Amino acid sequence: MSRTSIERPDPHAVAFHSVTKVFRNRPSLYNWIGRERGGETVALDSVSISARKGEVLVLLGPNGSGKTTFLKLISTMLLPDRGAVLVQGIDTREEPERARADVGFAVATERSFYPRLTARENLEFFASLENVPRSARARKIGEVLERTGLGDAADTLVMKFSSGMHQRLGISRALLKDPSILLLDEPTRSLDPGVACELWEWLRTTAREGRTIVVASHNFNEAVALGGRIAVLHRGILLRHEFLESESTAENVRAFYFNAVASHENCTTDLEDLSDVAVGG
Repeated sequence: MSRTSIERPDPHAVAFHSVTKVFRNRPSLYNWIGRERGGETVALDSVSISARKGEVLVLLGPNGSGKTTFLKLISTMLLPDRGAVLVQGIDTREEPERARADVGFAVATERSFYPRLTARENLEFFASLENVPRSARARKIGEVLERTGLGDAADTLVMKFSSGMHQRLGISRALLKDPSILLLDEPTRSLDPGVACELWEWLRTTAREGRTIVVASHNFNEAVALGGRIAVLHRGILLRHEFLESESTAENVRAFYFNAVASHENCTTDLEDLSDVAVGG
């Protein structure tokens, strides 16, 4: 990981310009006990970074570091409080619908789907919401289910799905509109190693075909498998970002990550904060 200069061709698929996102806690009117407090949480603090067409950008950081907020800002689920997020050159504040049209966000929790519908029926519903042409829906749904390894489970009720199958169904949903930018939040968290390796291979292939992929992860092995660039987020601050070299290993990424955090914390690391960042997986 010796290359430190970052190429910045124009336009970028995704660009953050000094982006800050703040969540404000407003205590309930009926908070009689009085333990709940107001205040602000800075989820992202003046973050500037961009990703090119066909690039894989892996966000590394513990829970609460701002990774999911970063993805939600690209998807327009959230809007920045300060700064600008550009998707294919479109400002998400000014034209959120246009920006959203190019983005697929893989949401994989059980609550994301209707449990008493099959995988195919769920995707038919979401395809209609994404304005996938009716004449193309059956073909497109079949393609994304096969691509994510769910072809044999297409007509199985989602209530019978495992966590890993929900994960793959979330990716299927994100792919329905053939987005140019794909957002993945811990995509292999519930997948067995074999399926995870297959997903990583597919993601590398689809990036080479021109799709930009942004992944939030805890997993150093995943960062190496996907290649591209890693960015370290810690307490809402972008500490470092750098391209991976072909010979990079999970141990290299681990050292890069902890060195970035240690430098930011004046060479002292908060082990409690860092304990949920894993080498394995």
